[in-house]
Order: sequence, then C-alpha cells, then structure tokens
Amino acid sequence: MSLRRFIAHLDMDAFYASCELLRYPELRGKPVVIGGGRDHAPDERIDAATGSVVRSFASLRGYRGRGVITTATYEARALGLRSAMAMSKAADLAPDTVLLPVDFAQYRHYSRLFKEAVRSIAPRIEDRGIDEIFIDLTDAVSSPACGMEDAASTLARVRDIARSIKEAVRRDTSLSCSIGIAPNKLLAKIASELDKPDGLTLLDDGDLERRIWPLPARSINGVGPKTTARLDALGIRTIGELAQADPSGLVETFGRAHGEWMHDAAHGRDERPVVTQSEPQSISRETTFERDLSAKRDRVELSTIFTDLCNGVGRDLARKGYAGRTIGVKLRYDNFTTVTRDRTLPRPTDDAAVIRQVASECVRRAPLARALRLIGVRVSGLVRADAIPQRVACEPAPVSGSLFD
Repeated sequence: MSLRRFIAHLDMDAFYASCELLRYPELRGKPVVIGGGRDHAPDERIDAATGSVVRSFASLRGYRGRGVITTATYEARALGLRSAMAMSKAADLAPDTVLLPVDFAQYRHYSRLFKEAVRSIAPRIEDRGIDEIFIDLTDAVSSPACGMEDAASTLARVRDIARSIKEAVRRDTSLSCSIGIAPNKLLAKIASELDKPDGLTLLDDGDLERRIWPLPARSINGVGPKTTARLDALGIRTIGELAQADPSGLVETFGRAHGEWMHDAAHGRDERPVVTQSEPQSISRETTFERDLSAKRDRVELSTIFTDLCNGVGRDLARKGYAGRTIGVKLRYDNFTTVTRDRTLPRPTDDAAVIRQVASECVRRAPLARALRLIGVRVSGLVRADAIPQRVACEPAPVSGSLFD
C-alpha cells in the first residue's frame, strides 16, 4: 500500500458528552448520556455554608419517554449504552447513568474552535459535520523544505504534524480528538476509530491486511445494517473476507455500482479528493417529541417548538452566509408515516420571520388529524446572501400563538 497521499480523518472523542464535561467537571469518570430536552437539565443551588454551586443531576432511572441517546461517555459505553439507543432501553441496562439535555449552541461553539485550531496548522480541510473533518496533509509533508527524506523520516514528520494538530485542538478547546492517517479518506476514517479515545493511528505498508482486514465489514463507511445482514447471509463478516469474495458475485447480489464499490473499499481503494470548499444544498432543523403531540390539544406547545426551529434555521443561515428560495416542513405522525410540504419564493430569504410565515402555510397544507412525533423546517435552493440585491419581505410572523388556528 503506497503512501503517496497523506489524508487524515479527525474525529472528536465523544464530542457532545465531552463538551458537557467541561461545563460539569464533577461528572468526569461517570457514565453520562446526552439526549432529551431541557427538562433534564440539572438543578442548581448555592450552598449556604460554602457559597459554592451544588448541582443535582437527572438519571435514566424511571425514564419512560421516547427519546434516544445522542452520545455517551466512554464509561456509559462500557455499560452497553450507545448512540441512537432508546433511552428507555438504556434505563433498563444502566438506570443510574446521568442524563443531560442536548445543547447544540454549546457544541457548535466548540466545533468552530477545534476547526479553527486545525486550520492554523493544516488549512486544507473538508468539513464533515459538527465533530469530524478530513485533512489533506500531502502538501505539508512533501513541501520543498522537507528535502529528500527517506520513508521513515517522512512518516515521522506526518506523526509530528498530527501531534501538533491534536495539541492545538486540546489547547484551544480542552477536548481530545482521535486522528487516523492513510492514503485515502476511506481508510483514514476507519483508522481514526482504531485507537480511540485520544488516538493517533498511521496506516503504513502492510497495515491493510494486518489491521483493516480483521475488522467487521460494517466498519467500512457506507456498509449499513441491511448490507451487513446480506453479507452475513453470504458468509462474509470481515473486511478481509469481503476483499477475497468473488467480485462478480458481489455485483450479482448488490448491483454493479455497489458491488464494485464494496470490493474496491475492502482493498483500500478510494480516489476521492479532500473537498476544501463545498456549497451546502440546504439547512434544516428538526426535533422528535418526548410524547406524541396533537395539533388541537397541544397547539401552543407545538407553535413554540415550531417558532424555535424557524428561528434556529434563520440563525444558521445568517451565520453561514446563505439565503434560500424553497422553504419546507417535515411532519412525522404517530404511525411513523412522514409527509413534506414546501413552497418556493420568487427571491431568496434568510429572514426567520419569513421562514416561519411560509413554513406555517406549509404545515396547514398537511393532514393534521393524527398526532405528531416529529416536526422539521428546511430551507433549500441556497445562494450566498451577499450576492442577493434584494431579500424577500413579508409580514413578520408572530413570535407566539398557534400555527393551527
């Protein structure tokens, strides 16, 4: 395996939970899960004798809601808790685990900090979400200042750069991250998981067979639960077994595109570049309710949640410098069916009041007889806001009141 390119994948360790531990350091070393709304926020009081803040935290014990775990500390993971697990199930497994609400404003703040820290050392990054990025280190390693280094010196230099990045992230955020380095994005992402937390993994010649092939096939990003089940039925459980499988058989079972891609991925082949600039297609926010909400009985609560979503999308657009023409909503009912409605405006907007007014019209076009379990707001057809000569204006939407009158 040739190391012609040096692509790093940086993944923040238990990111949401780690951000919360900065705020509540007394929870370090304890099992903690993040999920649910602000009703799970800790109670705080001032100790009369010491003047210090004393906090009492909610736990999973007795939890009967419908929320899911967003993330968990490593201590909670050791108890079998994991992201996307129903919190009611987690409560049965580990009832004394601390439960904290999500705080996306806090997480976005630390996301910006860690990405700025990385850019100060290695500016060629591809943003993959709130807690992960790809970094192209090839130019930094092969710059003229490096001279004619041998392979060992080059690898040592790669490690030094990666350590510098980790140190910068910790200095600016007090958080740890794990970095995997490989010839391409596919292997780098797998490598970043191998030595978590606070890991640094560099795949060298021979590491494909030694470290990657023994892993489960689902370790490949893009091999999901359904594909894993079909591979299991074929007796293919590891990446190595997938690499040794007959390519024509994979094509016959999964189709040409997916079958050929899996065979290439198992052999560590991936030519995708690190995309340092990309335009988002849409910006959205959504929330799943703790209980089903009725458009009639819970209209005030629904309206408040809906307004918060619209305001949040407006803030996201303004912060990222975009406006959009198409405003839409997503509604998921208590029977898990989902409908969407949207409207396209004559000109783009980033105004939260406009977004709420148009999104409200979209809601009223959807069936509202069944109770709702999820609602979302989306703005698409994005353009750079600074390129718009005139924004859409309409009557401001009320900040309170009902969507369903």
